[in-house]
Parts: sequence; C-alpha cells; structure tokens
Amino acid sequence: MRKETADDRIRIFDTTLRDGEQAPGCSMTLREKLRIARALADLRVDVIEAGFPAASPGDFASVKAIADENLGPTICGLARCNREDIEKVHAAVKGADKHRIHVFVATSEIHREHKLKMAKEEILKSATGSVRLARELCEDVEFSPEDASRTEPAYLAEVVTAAIEAGARTINIPDTVGYAVPGEFDQLFRYLKEHVPGLDDVVLSVHCHDDLGMAVANSLAAVAAGARQVECTINGIGERAGNCSLEEIVMALATRSEYFGLETGVDTTRLYPTSRLVSSITGMHIPRNKAVVGENAFAHEAGIHQHGMLQHHSTYEIMRPGDVGRSHSNLVLGKHSGRHAFRDRVKDLGFDLDEFETNRAFQAFKKLADRKKDLYDGDIEAIIMNVDSTSAGPWMLQSLQVTSQTDQQASAVIRLLNDNGDEVSESAQADGPVAAAFNAIEQATGVCIALKNFELHSATIGEDAQGEVVVTVEHNGNSYRGHGVSVDIVEAGSRAYLEVINRILRRRERGLDTVDGGSDVNRASI
Repeated sequence: MRKETADDRIRIFDTTLRDGEQAPGCSMTLREKLRIARALADLRVDVIEAGFPAASPGDFASVKAIADENLGPTICGLARCNREDIEKVHAAVKGADKHRIHVFVATSEIHREHKLKMAKEEILKSATGSVRLARELCEDVEFSPEDASRTEPAYLAEVVTAAIEAGARTINIPDTVGYAVPGEFDQLFRYLKEHVPGLDDVVLSVHCHDDLGMAVANSLAAVAAGARQVECTINGIGERAGNCSLEEIVMALATRSEYFGLETGVDTTRLYPTSRLVSSITGMHIPRNKAVVGENAFAHEAGIHQHGMLQHHSTYEIMRPGDVGRSHSNLVLGKHSGRHAFRDRVKDLGFDLDEFETNRAFQAFKKLADRKKDLYDGDIEAIIMNVDSTSAGPWMLQSLQVTSQTDQQASAVIRLLNDNGDEVSESAQADGPVAAAFNAIEQATGVCIALKNFELHSATIGEDAQGEVVVTVEHNGNSYRGHGVSVDIVEAGSRAYLEVINRILRRRERGLDTVDGGSDVNRASI
C-alpha cells in the first residue's frame, strides 16, 4: 500500500454548521448542531467550521459547546476583519485542543466598490492587521479573500502574500458566487503558486459554491493545481444553490485515486448515515438522483444494466453501496423482531444511538410494526431521524382525528400535551384535512405561522410506506423547517408543523424570536 505523505493528503474542512446552516430554513438548535458535530467527528473530517460566533449569542454558544466537547477534529470559527469578531471566535473555540480562527475579507472590485466601499490599500491593511491579531490569540489561522475568483489575479496575489507574511497558516481561495469554471479556476491556482512567495509553506484551500453546478468540478480543479484542503458541506447544502458536496468530493478522490494520487482521512462508510442525519435535521430532502447518497445512486432498472450487474458489479457500479455506508439488504424486520435484532440493524445502517435513543426508537418501531406489514431500511432510518425531534417540546402530539368528505369542509380534532403535563384539545375546519389539522394546532398552541411550502416524500416502497413531510413556514420574518414521519400523511404533516412551532417557542424562551433584520453578519459568506 502506498505510504501517505503530507503532500498527497487532502484535508476535509466541513462547513455544514456554518455555511450550510445559512441556507434558508436550515437553522439548527444547539442539540441538533452537537449531534451533527459528533457525526462529523465519527466521519473523521479534519476541520469542523462550527459557526460564526459574532452572528448571535446563540451562534457563539453553539460554537463554544462544540469546541468544549473536544471531539478530535480542529474546531474553527469564522470572523470578519475586526477585533470583536476575532476575539469572539477565540473565546468560543479555545476549549478544543485543536482550534482555528478563520478570518475573511472581500477583495473583488465589485465587493470593494459596492459592499465595503474600501480601497485596495485599506483592505490590504485590514487583512494583515486582522491575521496578526488572530495569530496573537491562536497558532492556527486561516485567511480567505472573499470572492477571490472575481478578484484581479495580481491584487489577489498581493493580498495572499501579505496574509502569509502576517502569519496565516492556511490560505483559502473561495469561488463565493459559483462564477468560476474548472479550467479558469485551475489557472488561478497555478498563477498564485507562481506569484505568491511562501505559498508552498502553507496549506492551500478551496471553497466553492454551486450556482452554476460546478462546485465539485472546480474544487477538483483546484486540487489538481495544488490545493490540499477542500471546504465542503454534507449534501452540498448552503446559501443559494449550495456548496461543494462533501460526499461527492470524497468519493471522487477515492474512486479515482489512480488519477489524483490523493487521499482523505474520511471514513467513507459513515457518509450515508451522516447524509441522512443532516437531511432530517435541516429538512432538506436528498434528491433521488443525488450522486453517492441518493436513493437511485445504486439502483439499476434498465434490463441491459441488470444483466451486466449480474455478471459483475463493476459493469455499471464504480462504487459499492457498502463503500458509502449503504446497506446491501432492504427488507429487514417485522413486529416479532426483538430489541437485539433491532439494535443490530440500526448499527448495520451506520447509526450510533445511546441507550435512551435506542429505547425510544425501538418503541416507535414496535408501534410502526403494528401498522405496517413489511418494514424496510428506509423505515428504520425514518424512525431514527425522528427520535430526536419527538421529545423537543414544549408540545407533543397525543392524538389526531380528521374527517373529510367530498364537497364539504374537512374538520380536525387534535389533542396536545405540554411540558407541564396539561392536555389541550382543539378542533378546526378548513378546505382540506391537512389545513384543518394545522389550524387546530395553531389554536391549541397560540402560535400563528405562515405555511410557505409542503413537501411529501415516501420513505420506502409499497402502499403502506411511511410519508416524510417537510414544511417550510415563516414567523416574525424568519424561515423555519419542520420534519415529520408517519404512515398517515396528515399525522406526518401535523408532526412537522408542531416541530416548527416547538422550535419557535424555544427561540422565544431564549429571547431570539425577533424579526431578522438581514444584517451582513447573518449573511456572511465566503
């Protein structure tokens, strides 16, 4: 086996908890962020960008909580080029044995003139001063010239040179708005390698957005040109069209290792369960044709493909399902299956539950087994993903009764239980059963929200398949997503709606339920 060296090692910098969370409706609770951070540590990413501490007190608290768990990867926080941001990042991440301050400033002409209204010299001074300040607090400092792909190459080289001289140990070149194409991006990296003294002494990084669908291609072009860190997110989530997809970049390097000659430290068998976890928490459904982790990624329907697969898997599969943590079997358990069989199946699917979560999931499994004839891997995954949200009060669904008849309004009666043990029952009518149930929930909780989107997906196959519902709502100028699963679509939707309301109420308790003013802090991007 080829011995790995520093030069052929690609560091995976995961920014799901920072850039990924900035996607509309993808805000996460502290508990959810911790769960994802632990999954990323199990995945063995090199760096976790845990957030942007200056964005809000909640963001600071979540970054600090993740750092204090000391999970193994380097814990990083993002900062603009000012003392307050930098000091907040240091205070948040210093609890981790390995921690990093990530400083950024925009450098392109369009950002200089229209956003920052600063001259080149001012930006250069701001960048170097901020990197020096960060180095006084932390040995590991990363610098990013925002919108680098649209920055004049000569000026970009000047800024990068100054940042290295000021003490930056990682230089990240972002394609902030997904404007670059692979050949052009390759040339930019090669230009910097030729014109920036000392660039070979630091880690060269890349951060690409997917506005033109080329984030992974651009990242691979940068890698071929010398980048040794790739910044990416699980499922490619992020602002606008998202970021470079972690699972795609990792498997491209692994599958085409003979071409790239490079390796990552990622445990690829954890890719699929981590993908499903992030999808469940954020409510961002994974398209069936999504590369690597989509439901169709290893499906073969065409007769000629099936014939080839029967002869040898490599005819139409360049990866095996097990390589990314996908199960080889599908039909798994029934209502007579015991706790040990259930626990083993959960482990085979790549999930690591504690005793409390296992017990909750098993109870949900037994209830589902009484309602479904056959249970599939997708059913088990849906149960696991729903376990964490079902206990996130203050309201819990007790029962739901819906009546619907052609040419008449539907009616719903709902019973909820709150944290104090009080039961509340409300009824409502609407044009359809889902709307009636949602109206009853609003009356019971006293929270009125505006439904913007309702998505329904099948968790498995068959007429008794569980329905996964994702709702997107707006409240006080903020966007929220909720997720619910059930064999009853109205119940699944009600659970998703109730999850959103619980999230709003928890934010209200923490004093965070205010109108989002759309500040630059909340929209910071590289």
